[in-house]
Amino acid sequence: MTVSEKLLDLLMEWEGFYTEAYPDGGGVLTIGIGHVLTRTERLTGRISINGVSIRWKDGITREQVRQLKLQDLARFEKVVNRGVKVSLEQNEFDALVSLAFNIGDGAFLKSTLLKVLNAGHKDWVPDQFKRWCKDNGRVVQGLVNRRAKEIALWKGEI
Repeated sequence: MTVSEKLLDLLMEWEGFYTEAYPDGGGVLTIGIGHVLTRTERLTGRISINGVSIRWKDGITREQVRQLKLQDLARFEKVVNRGVKVSLEQNEFDALVSLAFNIGDGAFLKSTLLKVLNAGHKDWVPDQFKRWCKDNGRVVQGLVNRRAKEIALWKGEI
């Protein structure tokens, strides 16, 4: 499966849409829809989007932002496709890709959420999303809000 246009629209809403680099909430230099600039990208001032080197320091276009997000999400599509052993609806897949992108592939693949899902307990998955609301052991309201949106997406409510 691949992510839907709906997820791209939701991620723009949830993470913001930036054609110029900015420091995220943790001070990490970011561009587009939550793309954390790598050390190499920061040093060179360039970013590769679909194999084309772009000078990000001058800003990127709306279409480049979209393509960069699709490029970033491709890794997490593969993680979800590899990890999930049950059939999914598009909204469920999108919610899982959003979560995996946010928490990282290792955390997703080792999660109780994935174990519960693969055991056939789709109805337990929303409660598992709620477990991913902490940063450094503390509940973060932004993560609570994001998980609530991912749960609504999982359930097909948005």
